[in-house]
Amino acid sequence: MRRVSALFVLCAWLLASGAHWDFVQGFAWGRMIAAYSRTMPLEQAIKLTFTADNLCGVCEFVAEGKTRADALPVGQTPTAPGETVAKAKPPIAPAPEHLFVFCPVSEPQWPTEHFLPDANARPAPPVEPPRAA
Repeated sequence: MRRVSALFVLCAWLLASGAHWDFVQGFAWGRMIAAYSRTMPLEQAIKLTFTADNLCGVCEFVAEGKTRADALPVGQTPTAPGETVAKAKPPIAPAPEHLFVFCPVSEPQWPTEHFLPDANARPAPPVEPPRAA
């Protein structure tokens, strides 16, 4: 359970720090290197991938997303261009703050005959134990 909570904290920290843009950018670079290396040597494909004039659609999307996220004040959620803040709110009403449900729960009834055998149910030993003389 501790590892799961640590994993959730790590994911939340990565998303809050904007590392998801770095993962998407790394994926785009890998895809560009693979595409260019089909038609040219690997060294030239890597140089062409990292030039500023040769951006793919994913690279442009990541650059726009990073600048939009950096330009927002703290606490404001990012919206698409032209989208109002009212559209960004969830359409579902928030849950009430306190919701207590009390329902009586009876104790489980375990079949005790399987766990506590009755002393009378055991057969007597076939022969009496030997006595010391």
